[in-house]
Amino acid sequence: MAEVFKLGITANNNQPIKEVNSIEVLVNKGIVGDRHFHDFNDPYNQLSLIEAENIDEYNIKFGLDIPYINFRRNVVTKGIQLNNLIGKKLKVGNVELEGVELCRPCRHLTEMLDQKNILKEFMRKGGLRCQILSSSKINVGDKIEIINI
Repeated sequence: MAEVFKLGITANNNQPIKEVNSIEVLVNKGIVGDRHFHDFNDPYNQLSLIEAENIDEYNIKFGLDIPYINFRRNVVTKGIQLNNLIGKKLKVGNVELEGVELCRPCRHLTEMLDQKNILKEFMRKGGLRCQILSSSKINVGDKIEIINI
């Protein structure tokens, strides 16, 4: 079963991500209280997801224990592969989303984690950017379903 494993936000760029139990999302604006929340927000900046399994694989491969939330995505998932969801609609708890683009690992993440190999290791494993299609809350433990296949 696919589910929300962890949630995180930060009010300001370049600040640590704060782990939370729930987030409130608003259509086409983003996550209330997050650094990317704006009126008429670009769909590519509204919400991001990443697979816990990819983080686990990285930590095991390099003998590290970097917390999930430090990978700077809003929603850490378990039990779902995100790469095939571009153009697909999904439901996370009561929130409808549409996958719009894969998240590419960036130099900023490399610096924040002090890991030089992030760009290489997270190519096509960095998560999914989503447009928010309905306003509601997302909670840790919420189910994730693909609406259209």
